[in-house]
Amino acid sequence: MLIKTLPVGHLETNCYIVTDEASYSCVIIDPGAESNTILDYVESNNLKPEAIFLTHGHFDHSMALEAAVEATGAPAYINDNDVNKDDSHNQLKINDSEILNRYSEGDIIIVGGLHFVVMETPGHSPGSVTLMCERALFTGDTLFCDDCGRTDLPGGDIGTMMESLRRLASLDGDFEVYPGHDESTTLQRERSFNSCIKRAMQA
Repeated sequence: MLIKTLPVGHLETNCYIVTDEASYSCVIIDPGAESNTILDYVESNNLKPEAIFLTHGHFDHSMALEAAVEATGAPAYINDNDVNKDDSHNQLKINDSEILNRYSEGDIIIVGGLHFVVMETPGHSPGSVTLMCERALFTGDTLFCDDCGRTDLPGGDIGTMMESLRRLASLDGDFEVYPGHDESTTLQRERSFNSCIKRAMQA
């Protein structure tokens, strides 16, 4: 598994291109902006996008979604709790009925030889998910290095965030953690040093 991190947009959202090196099949996680940057990387490496995943529906994680779907033809996925039912619970600005599939807790999406398992980890938004693939966690804006996602936006909830952090911290063993912003980390490091996770585990 090859993981390429592309910080995109003025908020430097981490867009991840995760590739099965045996087949050159890949997924695009959180195409937040700069579709040309994302698509140039895919094209220059002869990759075959087979899915596009949104860890949640906020604009800074989805602004290049339509362009990525149009260019690649890959199906796009989001958790139903972040779909644009009304404007009070998310910031998704696209016509979900045309290009968005739904995924939910326990779903497994196979791309090449890679298996992505969906974990619902709300708190930052109602439909936030973490995607597990091998020993990697793509946590969106749920878990960061030394921090967690904000919960003061519409649909956010600190109690729910604590439950999600506790669930992640309780996973067996160590994982590489690839968050929605800033640098990657490891789950063991966050268990040891992240005050948000420590507070969640004590609750």
